[in-house]
Amino acid sequence: MKKNAIALILISIIALATGSAAGQDEKAAKVDELFAQWNKPESPGAAVGVLKDGEVVFIKGYGCANLEYGVPISPATVFDLASVSKQFCALAIMMLADENKLSLDDDIHKYIPEVPDFGRTITIRHLLHHTSGLRDWPATLGIGGWRMDDVIAFEQILKMVRHQQSLNFDPGDEYTYSNTGYNLLAETVARVSGKSFRAYCDEKIFKPLGMDRTHFHDNHAEVVHNRAYSYHNDPNDGYFKAVENLTALGSSSLYSTVEDLMKWLANYEKGTAGGPGVLERMSEQGVLNNGERISYARGLVVEDYRGMKSISHGGSWGGFRTDLVMFPEQRLGVVVLCNLSNMRAGLLSRKVAEIFLAMEPDTEGPDRERPETASYDIDPAALNEYAGTYYSPELDTSYAIAVEEGRLKAAHIRHRDQWLTPTGKDEFKGEEWWFDKITFVRDSDGWINSLTVTNMPRVRNVKFIRK
Repeated sequence: MKKNAIALILISIIALATGSAAGQDEKAAKVDELFAQWNKPESPGAAVGVLKDGEVVFIKGYGCANLEYGVPISPATVFDLASVSKQFCALAIMMLADENKLSLDDDIHKYIPEVPDFGRTITIRHLLHHTSGLRDWPATLGIGGWRMDDVIAFEQILKMVRHQQSLNFDPGDEYTYSNTGYNLLAETVARVSGKSFRAYCDEKIFKPLGMDRTHFHDNHAEVVHNRAYSYHNDPNDGYFKAVENLTALGSSSLYSTVEDLMKWLANYEKGTAGGPGVLERMSEQGVLNNGERISYARGLVVEDYRGMKSISHGGSWGGFRTDLVMFPEQRLGVVVLCNLSNMRAGLLSRKVAEIFLAMEPDTEGPDRERPETASYDIDPAALNEYAGTYYSPELDTSYAIAVEEGRLKAAHIRHRDQWLTPTGKDEFKGEEWWFDKITFVRDSDGWINSLTVTNMPRVRNVKFIRK
């Protein structure tokens, strides 16, 4: 080959490399701009990672992991992933199924006999796809008097399940997101494997992938090196800590870094943990009893995003907002981990994806407004018939309903008193998110003998008997 030809080839290679580097720098600058408002020492922020064609092409931290000590967020900062955890629990179940140690169509009572008999079979498949009808624990515990910054231990969630008295719906009839189902899956992994859920995931998933800073947090008091704290933002008072003392294994409570999650994203192609067949089945969507296919698969949501297939899951707990999204046909994966409650991790992850796919940004529409509660007039004198003490055997807790200042008020020993606003005949709405709908129930003589509390769609008709 002549020297001139060799020189031209070398020049072409250098030009391509230079152009590629310039392109990556331009994309990095756009991501920096996207997170600029949080990238300051006095603000919580985020860690961001991008995997393209099997390679990490971007990884960076923005803002502060701990405002009290001024610790910046880096790719090695440990976040609570919240519900992004579910795909790891689903993989553990799928691996055991692949080894014929359980079947997805097994009745959950085969492994956890203490789950009440509701007269309907609840299978592992139902739990994976959120079609079991089991009450979601956050709202259920809220109704029962718990604060979300209480110590909420895994064992207490399982105890709540043991006392549940009815299902939201017949298993398989509906899709309704239930963290509780994934807690039962984690307990199933432990009982089938003979190891703790944390130990099983360490051995079978995290160690094979070299995810050395990742673990299921099964002790709320455990010290975690380089951990981010989470925050809420008050427009008037600034930032304050979102305290979390949760060990909701399987549904949440996975601690990890954006560095480790790049290895996890790569595993969906490589199959080091789980194997290609099992990982492919992770994205199989659920099917309801009527044959309708739902978007929720196994710890993952399968959807269309701007004409592209996306596989994703988000998370929210305390002040943490997290999102992991993959575009398998474009071989692109994005992880965004935030420690501020008003950051929209799902929106941000897709904006990052658009940058690395060289797409025009999607025009963001206005936030969907919550519908106003319809008003309902009621004679204040008629409120007295609702007054009384109501007790739930399921939650072992009581509410005192009283009339004050011509309005109905609900009092609980642990919660603040809250006003009840009439929304229909014998129906009211509370001020707390978990006290969404209160319905007073009459007997055949018209006497109010009980009430039910509903937090749609995840908790329905928890019964309180009038004393």
